[in-house]
Amino acid sequence: MNINAEYVNPFLEAASAVFKSILNVDLRRGKLVIKESPIPSMNVAIIIGITGGITGEVVYSMEFNMVYKIASILAPGLSEEQIKVEYKDIVGELANMITGNAMNLFATSGKTIDITTPTVVEGKSFTITMIKQTTLGINLYSPMGQLEMNIALK
Repeated sequence: MNINAEYVNPFLEAASAVFKSILNVDLRRGKLVIKESPIPSMNVAIIIGITGGITGEVVYSMEFNMVYKIASILAPGLSEEQIKVEYKDIVGELANMITGNAMNLFATSGKTIDITTPTVVEGKSFTITMIKQTTLGINLYSPMGQLEMNIALK
């Protein structure tokens, strides 16, 4: 098992900072769990590939009711129908902000990482084939709902 806290902490710090500054909510950390792959357990997943000095995936997932709350804050005035159309862009942008913040935190510690554009997938019916790789999973709790973060890096 070679996932180091120094790879995980920038993502946790970045998620907390973005949720606080953009959505005005605090994230409370749950327990860290070891999984055998980063496959998400909730309805909406945002998958980001990591390349550079560190490689792997970071997968954020949440239920649709949380996505809806986030969308209504980030894009006020959208109707429910419009949110159903736009939410992938909205949560993709939130994931971009978190991952961009994490990149800056890595850079200040002398590590460089590059990220892929987030891919947002939704529904119980999707299947994602991911490399079996030791993954750290952590649930982050907020008044808006639960954010699952699965980090598989090496």
